Amino acid sequence: MSSLVCAAFVAAPLPAHAFELFGIHLFGEREPAEEDLVIGDPQTYEIEFSVQETGDSDIEDTLQSASNLWGERDEPASGAAGLIAKARGDYRRLLATLYSEGRYGGTISILIDGREASDLAPDATLAEPASILVSVQPGPLFTFRQAEIINEAPPAQEANDVVDDPREDGYAPGEIARSGTILRAERLSVEAWRQQGHAKAEIAERRVEAAHDTDVIDARVTVDPGRRATYAPVVVQGTERIDPEWLAWMTGLQPGQEYDPDDLTRAGTRIARLDVFRAARFQEADVIDENGMLPITYIVQEREARRFGVGGTYSTVDGLGLETFWLHRNLFGRAERLRVEAKVAGIGETYKPDEFTYRVGASFVKPGVYTPDTDFSASLFGDREVLDAYTRTAVTATAGYSHLFTEELSGKLFANGGYARFEDDEFGERDFTTLGLSGRLAYDSRDDPADATRGVFLEGSLDPFYEFQYENFAARATAEARAYYGFGEDSPFVLAGRLKLGALVGPPISELPPDMLFFAGGGGSVRGYAYRNIGVPTAAGNVVGGRSLIEASLEARVRVTETIGLVGFVDAGYVGEESIPGFDEDIRIGVGAGLRYLTGLGPIRLDVAMPLDRRSGDPSVAIYVGIGQAF
Repeated sequence: MSSLVCAAFVAAPLPAHAFELFGIHLFGEREPAEEDLVIGDPQTYEIEFSVQETGDSDIEDTLQSASNLWGERDEPASGAAGLIAKARGDYRRLLATLYSEGRYGGTISILIDGREASDLAPDATLAEPASILVSVQPGPLFTFRQAEIINEAPPAQEANDVVDDPREDGYAPGEIARSGTILRAERLSVEAWRQQGHAKAEIAERRVEAAHDTDVIDARVTVDPGRRATYAPVVVQGTERIDPEWLAWMTGLQPGQEYDPDDLTRAGTRIARLDVFRAARFQEADVIDENGMLPITYIVQEREARRFGVGGTYSTVDGLGLETFWLHRNLFGRAERLRVEAKVAGIGETYKPDEFTYRVGASFVKPGVYTPDTDFSASLFGDREVLDAYTRTAVTATAGYSHLFTEELSGKLFANGGYARFEDDEFGERDFTTLGLSGRLAYDSRDDPADATRGVFLEGSLDPFYEFQYENFAARATAEARAYYGFGEDSPFVLAGRLKLGALVGPPISELPPDMLFFAGGGGSVRGYAYRNIGVPTAAGNVVGGRSLIEASLEARVRVTETIGLVGFVDAGYVGEESIPGFDEDIRIGVGAGLRYLTGLGPIRLDVAMPLDRRSGDPSVAIYVGIGQAF
């Protein structure tokens, strides 16, 4: 139930056909939209928009942004009837805008050829072009005299159930009485009860009274919390190949567990990661059953199980890379994913097939092992990697588990092993056979991993392993931090920084697999330098990997238009011979600028970089193309 008492809210010639306030249709028939009218000859018009001075420099721009007449002034209306309908719609849009600014005593007049638009019949004859004058007197600002919430939820006992206090959002005596503030207070009041298990909490009554003699608003919102609810068994609809009982378990909504809207959000995110559904949604029952349980139906529409794809990358340093894959995303009916892929890279840097880099193999992922947030993964790959520092021919295998502790915190633990043959100018041909573990822990609070404007990314890894040819034990550790800070509304300017540290303890460099040593340089490291060309220089003039690493990057990102962005950056990298950096080698720095074409899938990146300490094998200028920000 909603009650609204407002004496002479708007002393203006408004159409008497219909009225809405706070999003509620109070009485009368709704005006037809312009597109619902029969289109006649295009009707052009000239418009003047006048707003009485209020001391608020932004009010005119705000009102003009709300007006369709003003916003579409360069386009003819669909006949005279369409223009009149558009004008009548502007009464409501402008009125709602005044309320959203806390102005409840304004007047609005829209004259078409000298006649009030609310008095014109839809078939009225207009001049060509028609002359329109929109006049708005915003009136005084109203403040809250009373701002009450009846049946407010008790303080939350758990941090995850805390909801913003409406009073801190402006719903308090003395604050400007914006209509949006009242609506947000309602949403927060209902959400506070829902977070504490009251799934069907709703607004029972809304009472808003305006006192025009004192320019104040008395607002009272009454909440009906309803009964506390627990989950009934989830019912799944729409599956074709997916096991519905398994999918219900994957939601994590256990029968008898107290209702929490955050559970539904997490379940939706978890199942979206399976990438097996074209569409999926939860549908809550309208009422809680006699046992206090809320029936929930999960409705899905499956994707095609098989997929084939191709892709590519290019840089002036690394040449052209091509890849293809075949994917089955539901192998045994529980979203098991099998991916077979092949890659070739280095095309253009050389045209000799035996000098290309190749990769072929397969990976398997079984989600929902032990818990809905635990996956088992296994892979087998064969590689031939041709780099300036070495050539690697290898077969590697991995198997292990990954777990999502929270939406931000995740971890992995894998066993891995393999055989590799390395050829380089410094040590010649060597074989390595390794067996080890790989553990990773990551925290990610970025708002968008492909184009972050705020948040941090932290990752630590530890990879102990045993090498059988030289009978050595070693351990490799890395730590990386990325931070993002946006400035201004919608963050058109972003500062982004990255720092990565690495250390490898164990035998000397000559007895370690080169791919476990640290190198720097290239598009994901220090731009401007050749890929993995920053390492430890030897007496023979070669570059080998090191046992310590420091990388740092700083970017300034500016969004120029809705689709175009510019970036300036500086990267630095250091690779040391010992596990603890001694800074015997030089820190290598690259600088550059980039262009971003912003898409819904992330920015398309074009970077141009120059090394400040160019060495043998490094380009004078390097160009990189990819999808997503550099970090």
